[in-house]
Amino acid sequence: MKPILLIGGGGHCHSCIDVIEVEGAFSIQGIVEQSGESPVQVLGYPVVGVDTDLAHLLESTPSALVTLGQVKSPAARMILHDILMSLGADLPVIISPSSYVSTHASVGEGTIVMHGAIVNALASVGRNCIVNSQSLIEHDAVVMDHCHVSTGARINGGVEVGSGSFIGSGAVLREGVRVGSNCVIGAGAIVVGDLPASTRYVGTL
Repeated sequence: MKPILLIGGGGHCHSCIDVIEVEGAFSIQGIVEQSGESPVQVLGYPVVGVDTDLAHLLESTPSALVTLGQVKSPAARMILHDILMSLGADLPVIISPSSYVSTHASVGEGTIVMHGAIVNALASVGRNCIVNSQSLIEHDAVVMDHCHVSTGARINGGVEVGSGSFIGSGAVLREGVRVGSNCVIGAGAIVVGDLPASTRYVGTL
């Protein structure tokens, strides 16, 4: 198994660890925390440094995954992704064996597809995304870079989701709608019409 570093040791990291362990393609070398954080272990894996140590750590472990969560803003995950890219890191796609990703779909580097998720035929998921547990990205949908599709969310066929957007748990996006970049769609929301960029939306449109 190839060694991998996990960047960010909070709650989302816990779920990522579980997926990586079950997938079996990578061995977790350790967690990289933000400067000022002080845990020594995360689910039994050592904290091996802080973000300013990344250049050194990547020399021996070139594979890395951003495991910092994303709710209100993608900014922190985007910054970490860009740092890793600038340092020449390898950002693999991590796919839970209990998920389904069509052979006719595409998933970008640094994205994790978690337990029970479905990415259907001709769907496209960008870089550095979270496709969370039991979420659905239907046929011909496009989810651009740095998005988080939360637990149980339903993105129906032909939907487009702009970069940096957050789709809350249990939200439903009707087929063919367009969601702009940096939108936040709340848990349980039902979206049946297009949303412009930077919309904060909870309810039924």
